[in-house]
This record gives sequence, C-alpha cells and structure tokens, in this order.
Amino acid sequence: IISTGTLLTVLVVAVALVVLIVFVERAQRKLLIQYPKRQTRSGAFETNSSHLPLKLNTAGVIPAIFASSLLLLPLTAAGFSGSTNLPDWLTFITSTLGRGQPLYLLTFGALIAFFAFFYTPIVFNPKETADNLKNQGGFIPGVRPGERTAEHIDYVLTRITVVGAVYLVFVCLVPEVFMSNAGISAFLGGTSLLIMV
Repeated sequence: IISTGTLLTVLVVAVALVVLIVFVERAQRKLLIQYPKRQTRSGAFETNSSHLPLKLNTAGVIPAIFASSLLLLPLTAAGFSGSTNLPDWLTFITSTLGRGQPLYLLTFGALIAFFAFFYTPIVFNPKETADNLKNQGGFIPGVRPGERTAEHIDYVLTRITVVGAVYLVFVCLVPEVFMSNAGISAFLGGTSLLIMV
C-alpha cells in the first residue's frame, strides 16, 4: 500500500519531468543563415536571412531505448539459462545490474550519454547541411562556406549535445532513483515519459 504523501510526491515529480521534457524538446539553438543580396524592382538591395534550427536533444528518445535494451541483455541471458544453475559471474552481473542498484544507474547513465553522442551525427549530418547551404548560396556570417561551415555546425552541435545528453540522463535516472528509494515498482520511467511527450 502506497501512502498518500508518496503518491502525491510521485505525481509532482512526474508532472515536473513532463514540463521539463516539453521545455527541452521545444528548445532550439538557431544559427543565422544569410543569403546573397538581391536587387528588388525599385533598385534597392535586400538581404534574405533565415535560421538553421538545431534541437537541443537531436537524438530524441533513441539513446534511452538503446541503453535500457543493452542493460536487459544479462537478465535475458539469465532467464534463458534458467535460474537454478547460473554461473557465478552471471549471477553477480544480474544482481549488480538489477534496477535501482548503483552499478545499474551508473551504467545506464553512461550508455545514454554515449548513445546521445553516437546517434546525433546519424540524425544530423553537418557536412551535408554545409554542402546544401553552399549550393543554395547561403552562409553563416563570419564563417567561410564549405568545410569551415561544417566544422562550425559540428562544434555547435557537439556543445548542445552535451546539454542534451545531461538532460536525457537526468530524465531517465530521476524516476529510477525515486522509484527504487520509494519502494514502488517503476510504472512510469524516464523512457516512458519521453515517448509519451
């Protein structure tokens, strides 16, 4: 039986995480893109500009899904081999990688961060974007078109991926820590919240 205080705390934490997820998923880093001056009918020159939006969490929910899938491998292997005659090393791994255990939380966070950096270049290719901008005549002010633009976009993308990875780790670990310390089965984890939002 769950106490009223614990239930209210779970609800408050879930709502706070949903608000955080909505805020961060809508957050963007806009890079100013300018296009060459064009002459209008009146003879004046106008400069067209737009923005290249870079999402704070470019990888989405994929890093959390990959990380949780990899952490389930030892438990799945233990389930297939039967629970009575497990080797000592597999028993040790399954006990230390159980939900809520410190090694599980550390490994889960590290895997999420790794997959955030691994998956972001797959979703957003800076070189391809720089080539498209160059072909359309667009450029980032103060940055030469082509390779320099690709390096600049990659630099900005790497910096915001750090923030995005920290955000993903936080959103996925808070429910895990909270549920394991409160003694509640994890019915609403960080991955579930990310997918729902």
